[in-house]
Amino acid sequence: MRRRDHNIFTNATSLLVCGLLAGVVVAAAAFPAAAMSGLAAKAGGEGFANLPSELKDFSSPQITRIYAADGRTQISQFYDEFRSDVPLKDISKYMQTAIVAAEDRKFYEHNGVDLKGVARAFVSNSQSGAQQGASTLTMQYVRMSLAYSATNPQEVIDATKDTPKRKITEMKYALQVEKQLSKEQILERYLNIAPFGNQAYGVYAASQVYFNKKPKDLNIAEAAMLAGMVKAPSSFNPTVKSGHEQILARRNNYIIPSMVAMNAITQVEATKAIKIAIPTKVKPIGNGCVSVAKNNWGFFCDYFYRWWMSQEAFGATSYDRERRLKSGGYKVVTSLDLKGQAAARADIVDTEPDTSKNAILIAGVEPGTGKVRMLSANRKYALDDPDHPTNKISSDPKKAKKKIRGSYPKTTNPLISGGGDIKGYQAGSVFKMFTMVAALEKGIPLSFPINAKGTYHSKYKAGYGTPSSCPGSDDWCPSNASKKEAGVFNMWTGFGASVNTFFVPLEERVGAENVVAVAKRFGVQFREKSENDWANDEDRAAGWGAFTLGVTASTPLDMANAYATLAGDGKYCEPTPVEQITTASGEKIDVGKPHCIQATTKDVARAAIDAARCPVGDSSQLGSCGGTGTAKNTRYIVDHPVFGKTGTTDSSKTASLIVGTTKLVVAGYMVNPDWQEHHDEMSHPKVNGVVQETLRDYMKNKPSVQFKTPSNDKISIGDLRSIPDVTCDSISSAKDRISGAGFEPEVGSTVDSECPAGTAAGTAEERTIKGGAVTIEVSNGKKKDDPKKDPKPGNTPPGGR
Repeated sequence: MRRRDHNIFTNATSLLVCGLLAGVVVAAAAFPAAAMSGLAAKAGGEGFANLPSELKDFSSPQITRIYAADGRTQISQFYDEFRSDVPLKDISKYMQTAIVAAEDRKFYEHNGVDLKGVARAFVSNSQSGAQQGASTLTMQYVRMSLAYSATNPQEVIDATKDTPKRKITEMKYALQVEKQLSKEQILERYLNIAPFGNQAYGVYAASQVYFNKKPKDLNIAEAAMLAGMVKAPSSFNPTVKSGHEQILARRNNYIIPSMVAMNAITQVEATKAIKIAIPTKVKPIGNGCVSVAKNNWGFFCDYFYRWWMSQEAFGATSYDRERRLKSGGYKVVTSLDLKGQAAARADIVDTEPDTSKNAILIAGVEPGTGKVRMLSANRKYALDDPDHPTNKISSDPKKAKKKIRGSYPKTTNPLISGGGDIKGYQAGSVFKMFTMVAALEKGIPLSFPINAKGTYHSKYKAGYGTPSSCPGSDDWCPSNASKKEAGVFNMWTGFGASVNTFFVPLEERVGAENVVAVAKRFGVQFREKSENDWANDEDRAAGWGAFTLGVTASTPLDMANAYATLAGDGKYCEPTPVEQITTASGEKIDVGKPHCIQATTKDVARAAIDAARCPVGDSSQLGSCGGTGTAKNTRYIVDHPVFGKTGTTDSSKTASLIVGTTKLVVAGYMVNPDWQEHHDEMSHPKVNGVVQETLRDYMKNKPSVQFKTPSNDKISIGDLRSIPDVTCDSISSAKDRISGAGFEPEVGSTVDSECPAGTAAGTAEERTIKGGAVTIEVSNGKKKDDPKKDPKPGNTPPGGR
């Protein structure tokens, strides 16, 4: 058994005190302060009145609890010591009596110091050599308080070391504490600070760990066991054989009989209590994100933890921030939407199992606030057991040779939100949105036409001999995914069909550096060092032509929040996992509240959304999608107005889809997190289906809200200008006249016309934007049939352009 109060008074000092005690015990009953003053003067050589008596303010470490957005469902907890203070009214009367019976039966009679007890301890210790304690409950509370309020290691030692000075100091403090606090207040604080073993500190934790119940529900047997453990928690540990025997004997032979002697319980109650078994196991208590109640909360919990650790408001260093989290007793209501999270997880695992090397990663963000509503993946947020590993060998051949295991089915890497070793993944054409926004900011309207070639010879450099370089040149010559993606497109149709050779020349017009700047304003992190260099160097960014095609590493959370900036009327909000943080004292703090900036104008955001409705099967309000759409079934599945974009990288190493409403934007990536140079073809039907169904489930029973349109028509239609009439001009003349008028002439297809064959039959457009493409139609010299004179089945009389 641990000797808590041994060798209290030793050497010459203890002899002085022993001689003194015989003369002060009687006087102490009537004049306790005077008696103590004389004792202290003899024992310590320091005037009793000069000893400190005011305990420093302190807070014992408290559990920080993390809740979902409903404010009721606890998803995790963080602590250094598993402790949570409770008021005395919420602690069983049996527990209150049991601790007094175990530690200080005269608690309600003395004024903080039991001098008779001290005298008995002196006499007994001097005569028998056996050590008796003389500390009252109040003195024990003082000792624990001094240890918790210590500001350096030496103060902790001074507060706990068995010395005469420490004992005298405790007595002085105890006398003062009894003047300032009632017995009930002292008892409450004692029960909340006392250690009970097995990581349980305070009666709330002990009730949870040993009996899985609240302190107010403890019965006689349970209260007596816990009270018996405080004397020496490691020795009286019921989960080990020797400890179980000792605490059983202490409970039955000392604590419960003492409760009877105090008339706190009857002998009948005591007899029943003695027969109740003592537990041999404790409830496992989770701490941090790897022990959350459900695996599908782990990635969100991890994101919250990393977010907290990045906040200077919680301390200047990472050490300070972690201590605040694990000892501050905060109540954190997060932004996690339980139904949305559950739907995302269900949709994912129905599509791709946890055991797959390929991961579907989903992030959902609320526009206008940046609140992260869901983070889910077909992975279990857990550590693999190194002794009995279940993770498969990595799909990366280099790692596989070394028998390094991959991230499936378990991982604690932040696959969805990024951080640590996770820099992100190439997402493909979802990045074209940044080019469109940059163009709109430059005054280029949605209707701006570009004649997109099958392959485009750009001004950007790719390097000689690279797969994407032009033959015999180091220029970059991107091409489209399909030969059908050629012709004149505007932003509605170009975005809807995801035409590479529309967006690269558009990027040239606005400047790649300006496209990169939009992405930075919209929250793309550029975690890769090499990409950071490009992003933060305007000269290098100006030559980053491939940026518009999504070659940059990003995460689903980055891109969900970037698209949410559009749905938030151009307002970018830092992503946050928090709704409200409340301190242990009940004070609400502002850390985690939405922090937003106007990243682009409302009109630009609204115009971009209008074009972004085309890829996902919705109808634009300002123009025509022209039948385009790479994920046309999205509008039908979600059954709400939607906008978004698909993305695919070279050889389909990544497939992505981002879809949003006015309430939520969901981004989904399908990737191989362990080896991004893999040879699999990622499935758009899989990731598309998960994103669509997740958003559908979230929006169910929510009102259908239409997107707003720009207040200025010019941002969509632009300043239309008349095109010169070049009918029957030679092609060269027509090109010169059109070029001279400020347009870009392109020779189009051959059509029926009365003009001489090979000349210009006219233009496909009558009016367009300055600088826009104008298609010259070539005459074949054949007169058009007049449907009025010779109507044919299916012909419709002309009604003008």
